[in-house]
Amino acid sequence: HVDIYRRRDCPKNAPVLLQIHGGAWMQNLGSKEQQALPLMTQLAENGWICVAVQYRLSPAATFPDHIIDCKRALVWTKDHIADYGGDPDFIVATGGSAGGHLSSLLALSANAAEFQPGFEERDTQVQACIPFYGVYDFLNSKAQRHNEGLEQWLAERVIKKTRSEGGELWRSASPVSWIHEDAPPFLIIHGEADNNTGTYPIQSERLFAALKGNGGTSRLVMLPFESHGYAGKESIEHALYEQVMWFD
Repeated sequence: HVDIYRRRDCPKNAPVLLQIHGGAWMQNLGSKEQQALPLMTQLAENGWICVAVQYRLSPAATFPDHIIDCKRALVWTKDHIADYGGDPDFIVATGGSAGGHLSSLLALSANAAEFQPGFEERDTQVQACIPFYGVYDFLNSKAQRHNEGLEQWLAERVIKKTRSEGGELWRSASPVSWIHEDAPPFLIIHGEADNNTGTYPIQSERLFAALKGNGGTSRLVMLPFESHGYAGKESIEHALYEQVMWFD
């Protein structure tokens, strides 16, 4: 299911924001009804159409169920958003925390058959991505995490295989593994005071560096004093609106 936010007098061919909620990929920790409401409301007021996505959650779901559902939601949006006034050829993916992971993975793994079972032939490209304080390297390849808390969480609840048991699955779950020279533009946003296990600011710095190293168009915005979960703050999201409009 999706929720659609738009003005009653929304202009035709409006830009579209695809919002993927966070919550550690888990049931009861996040939902499409709870997150990014100030951001979506302000964008809708300014002529965008926002689509908040529901996807299967762990522990009932096992990766890649989560990203498959997000891609199905993207395909639905491409097929139907014109009926609501949206432009199916201008879709920006966004999300915070687990939603930051999934939105960036969606943007970088466009048309990857392993994440599109039964709809392999469908185009799943987006025109840009705005991940908030996400996890971008499950393999911790640059030793950016100093403890195994996130790894244990993923192995027990989300991927349900350890890195040694399912290394290729862990690699494919990592957005940094999918970076390529034709990646869409990225606006990466993180709070400098984020001390949440697994989402230290260096995650976003590494993603930004990798994108720039492959010739991609990207921007990194570090917010002083902000910690994990700031995307629920209306004042912060109104300020971020100006950054989001960079893609318009």
